[in-house]
Amino acid sequence: MRIIYPIVHALFYAFSLLPFRVLYAISDVFFVLVYYIVGYRKRVVRRNLESSFPEKDTNELRSIERGFYHFFCDYLVETIKLLSISREKMLQHFEIRGAEEVEKCFDEGQTCAGILGHYCNWEYLSATGLAFHRYPEAVMGLIYHPLYNKVFDWLFIDLRQHLGGTCIPKKDVLRYLITFKREKKMSFVGYISDQAPKWNNIHLWIPFLGHDTPVFTNGETLMRKMNNAVFYADIQRPRRGYYIVEWQLITRTPNDLEENAIIKEFFRRLEESIRREPRYYLWSHNRWKRTHEEFDRRFVVKGKKVIPREQAEAQQKSANSNAPQS
Repeated sequence: MRIIYPIVHALFYAFSLLPFRVLYAISDVFFVLVYYIVGYRKRVVRRNLESSFPEKDTNELRSIERGFYHFFCDYLVETIKLLSISREKMLQHFEIRGAEEVEKCFDEGQTCAGILGHYCNWEYLSATGLAFHRYPEAVMGLIYHPLYNKVFDWLFIDLRQHLGGTCIPKKDVLRYLITFKREKKMSFVGYISDQAPKWNNIHLWIPFLGHDTPVFTNGETLMRKMNNAVFYADIQRPRRGYYIVEWQLITRTPNDLEENAIIKEFFRRLEESIRREPRYYLWSHNRWKRTHEEFDRRFVVKGKKVIPREQAEAQQKSANSNAPQS
């Protein structure tokens, strides 16, 4: 893999050097292939859109569907562009608002967390640190799940870190946060929080886009543990090739809020963003493949643990049989 990677990196880097107008022309060709010929995950996309917007007619849904595939192809070429784009060029295409509010938290010694979804080009958020004028040394942390393919895992780390981001493996987040705190480093760590958890990680269901939706709560747990100021990434795409992110403050006192209040507020704001311009959400993700009904049928929650129902019943039966008889 180490031998192959320089070759792969060189090829993608050369591709990234193409100007935006050429990259978008290539994206247009990709769109025809992906949407009309391959039909990549079209069944999933169509099902997600129809169940999320039952009030929309077929023509409107198909328009959103085509818009999503156009955007998805743009997302691919834009993300590769991150390998070589200069800081100056990036700031021409990506406007960052709210960075001064983050720096106010830094002034008072409070580290920050950003909570975001798979909406617009979320990879561009790795450039947020470019807007920290008074804290250029602050860590812009990017939590990620390592890819199975090592070559592409290394490639994504390189493109995410090109503009000053710091990639943090998902399983090591707490260790990194403690290290930043011990070294007195100001940090702004981004949590993508709309993934679908596995069965044993489901501790909360909330309404989202008309679905009873299982969500991760570990991010909020870490934000509370580190007493972070929490910001929501509201991203807009006013036109092709240009994005605006506004980092909106949710709270500076996470431990004063009710349990799960942060994750609930995140999904409320994310739904607002999606309904404003639905084509920019990642509809190809099979977000609602796990249902609350199946979860209740197969599992039992005990404290913070999710246990298969058969195992829980066996444990209860064993406990009853071992209980002292009166």
